[in-house]
Amino acid sequence: MRKCNILWLSAVLAMVCAGCSSNTYSRLRAEEDKIIANYLSRNNLKILKTLPADDEWGEKDYYKVPGYDNLYFHLISRGDSVWVNEDGETQDLSIIANDLIVVRYKQFDLTENADTLSYWTTLDEAYPYQFHYSNTADCEAVAWHEAVRLMRYPDSQCEIIVPSKQGFNADQMSVTPYGYIMKIKVKRQ
Repeated sequence: MRKCNILWLSAVLAMVCAGCSSNTYSRLRAEEDKIIANYLSRNNLKILKTLPADDEWGEKDYYKVPGYDNLYFHLISRGDSVWVNEDGETQDLSIIANDLIVVRYKQFDLTENADTLSYWTTLDEAYPYQFHYSNTADCEAVAWHEAVRLMRYPDSQCEIIVPSKQGFNADQMSVTPYGYIMKIKVKRQ
């Protein structure tokens, strides 16, 4: 009987120790938050709570997007908002739901001396990534849809810092935050 109690106690102790040393989702999320905070600090980024006007973005200005954990947006260049035909008529170029967004991008880890994956040119990747705006069946990365919403027009370019929860499925599974530099075009049917 005493031998049984010792075995049972050993098993319980082993399970408790294993639970303490494993990476729970909340622990991984806390580590992710630290990685993002370190990246912001290391790069001396200025975090804004209000979205600046198109021509008022400083080089280190990053807008913390409300409603999302640690999603940051920086506008590098705003595309054209209107198109003028030869008759002088203008057409609004604002991106709307289900527009086909064509993206060239660079992806980088937020750790020091991190590698960058480049899908910026046809030399990097023959075909750009495409998805329909506001259709998460095409692109599950909610942050990319939010970035397109904030860019608003074709030929815009931005940088975003994306926590895993707003990233692609693989990022969510590994709880890995990434940074992206994105430039977009729009194909309209």
